[in-house]
Amino acid sequence: MNLTFPFGLPITPVKQVADGLPKKLFILGVYASAVHVKWYGPDGKIRIRAMAVASEPEIFWRGDDDYVWEVIKRINLDPKYGYLKPADSAFNGPSGVCLDENYIHPLGLTRNDVWLCDLLPESRKNQSQAKALEKRYNNFVDINYNFPTLPRCIANESRINEIVAELEESGAKQIVLLGDEPIKYSLQKFKPEITKLSSIIPYGQQIEFAINGKHYIATCLAHPRQTAKLGQSAHHWYEKHQNWLNMQNLYNSK
Repeated sequence: MNLTFPFGLPITPVKQVADGLPKKLFILGVYASAVHVKWYGPDGKIRIRAMAVASEPEIFWRGDDDYVWEVIKRINLDPKYGYLKPADSAFNGPSGVCLDENYIHPLGLTRNDVWLCDLLPESRKNQSQAKALEKRYNNFVDINYNFPTLPRCIANESRINEIVAELEESGAKQIVLLGDEPIKYSLQKFKPEITKLSSIIPYGQQIEFAINGKHYIATCLAHPRQTAKLGQSAHHWYEKHQNWLNMQNLYNSK
């Protein structure tokens, strides 16, 4: 069965578009985010403040209200259900903005230097989204959707092989892993003693390993959700990442 968002648009994979140029860094995240809208009922009152309704136009999208309006036009919502506007900027592209400011730029790189990848290239709903849809959407709108939550196994062997192929295609030898899940599904397979981010001391140290006889250097960092304080997050990861940023700034200033 095809995956679809509320209001009916398809959930499509969001992946790096190859440009044929070798990259300096490969970044692996968890799963794709989505384009969010603010949904008003026919009475003009907000029903859902941030509602996922479309796949992002690019991996680690940085947000753009013009694009959100394009999505709203594609949905063409029946007035009996109300109307849509772009969600607040905090809900569209915050991880992409954080990735640039707190990961890519401090390493002296730009997006053109980086290959981006997620364990799961399709968007998934979180618990708060599931509750909002159950309470506000399911008994009010007769447009069916198939928007699953994150599966227990985020990346099977076939998907891991696809990621390794992307890594080789990128040409990058430096890798950044964003949080526990990328460690679990990638680095741990080659370095079994590394099970999660907290097992790496000090934070941000470089780890050498090999895949298919090719040598790589991985840096494991907290996910942008933590470092930008997006939703539920742990303050100690924010602090650790700030210390790492200070070290990068000190290194770059020499």
